[in-house]
Amino acid sequence: MMTTTSIMGTQEPRIAHFPAYVSSAGAEVIELAAMAGLVLDPWQQLALIHSLGERPDGKWAAFEVGYNVARQNGKGGILEARELGGLYVIGERLIVHTAHEFATSLEAFRRLLMLIEDTPELDRRVMRVSRAHGEEGIELRGRQRINFRTRTAGGGRGFTGDTLILDEAMILREAAIGALIPTLSARPNVQVIYAGSAVDQTVHDHGVVWARVRERGLRGTDPALAYFEWSADPGEDETGTPLNPSQVPEEIAGSEEAWAQANPALGRRISTEHVARERRSMDPRTFAVERLGIGDWPETDPEAASVIDATSWRELRDDDSTMVDPVCFAFDVLPDRSAASIVAAGKRPDGLLHVEVIERHAGAGWVAGRLEELAAAHKPSAVLYVAKSPAAALAEPIAKVGVETTEVTAEEFVKACGAFADMVAGARLRHLGTAELLAAIRGAVTRPLVDAWAWSRTRSKVDVTPLVGATIAAQHADHFTPPSVYANKDLLVLG
Repeated sequence: MMTTTSIMGTQEPRIAHFPAYVSSAGAEVIELAAMAGLVLDPWQQLALIHSLGERPDGKWAAFEVGYNVARQNGKGGILEARELGGLYVIGERLIVHTAHEFATSLEAFRRLLMLIEDTPELDRRVMRVSRAHGEEGIELRGRQRINFRTRTAGGGRGFTGDTLILDEAMILREAAIGALIPTLSARPNVQVIYAGSAVDQTVHDHGVVWARVRERGLRGTDPALAYFEWSADPGEDETGTPLNPSQVPEEIAGSEEAWAQANPALGRRISTEHVARERRSMDPRTFAVERLGIGDWPETDPEAASVIDATSWRELRDDDSTMVDPVCFAFDVLPDRSAASIVAAGKRPDGLLHVEVIERHAGAGWVAGRLEELAAAHKPSAVLYVAKSPAAALAEPIAKVGVETTEVTAEEFVKACGAFADMVAGARLRHLGTAELLAAIRGAVTRPLVDAWAWSRTRSKVDVTPLVGATIAAQHADHFTPPSVYANKDLLVLG
């Protein structure tokens, strides 16, 4: 792999779609930002010009705008320029900037305020600044305003304005959008701006909204959407399906050209040396998501719902749920050995089943040592894996550390899959709500069999190892009966 630092980030997005326009306010906004000391990179300027395209009637050509680029590249600079332009050039009466985290919203407020206060021509037009917790905002003498808010579980009511900015778009509840979009209908010329990076279902519980925006950008048929994405091309499998983050080959992960494709600020704010350090310190999947922009995107088609309904699964969450010994453990591994999971299952004191993800990590070399620790602490009723699966390769190293394993045959696995779905439907199971298991349930794809089905590791776009482990562990726990205290003892039968 090259180690030079001469390579520069690609300024043109890999994926771009925007509606036609007759003029753009982008040039004026870029000039204003430069006057405030915010000199934008070519890629940022390109995105702003196409985002601020205007129709013949003077309204925005793009009702929605999406900026999808890895962290630390400069999404915030685009938003700051857009906000300055909205206040001082376009004259919008209200801009609302929202983020998932309060700290993110507060930092955005401070950065914009610093730009304004450090520019006398802008600062003299400020009438009021609110620094109250949760009420941060700036109001100009011409009554143009910007407010900074944190999104809550209650949705997006009260966030309406001429421009709505949805930062951290990979964590955006559907309820917020459902509450928000109708409130914009009375505004004469509105724009909704999404800014985020790739979604990882194992981390982001609320990535569906951003995934839908991206899908519309990929299709390129939405006449009111402008979408720009800087990401590495992950390649495709034999079916033509884009590879997920756990499948990214070495020639892409280690390619400086791929780094440049996903990071337009490479060679400016981000060095190849730093990216190389990130790659050594991160697991491959995380590096693919966070630095290459290769997402683990959730299913957005309601007609393609998982066998197990995600809402039904959430209803079985019990943060206080515990299981009693003896418990069983199950482990599973992805086909490329990029990740593995250990799951436990057992009976609760009330007789219901409990499943729990004990560990999920990159690679598979850690599994034997962790199972050795778990077996010593819990003396499990069984340690399970699916026969002739990628997990089978771990049976020998696990045996070497003194842990006995039990194969689950292909026929037994098929039965367990159906049984697990029945357990959920019948509310006979409880869990702790871990993101890894929810992501697997939402994104798992099945492989059809004669009069049955089973989870598919290769067809699923997500890491299903937590779900495979939970499936076989729950089936075992459901049928396991502790040996009688009288087993192997001679009984005296009284006549």
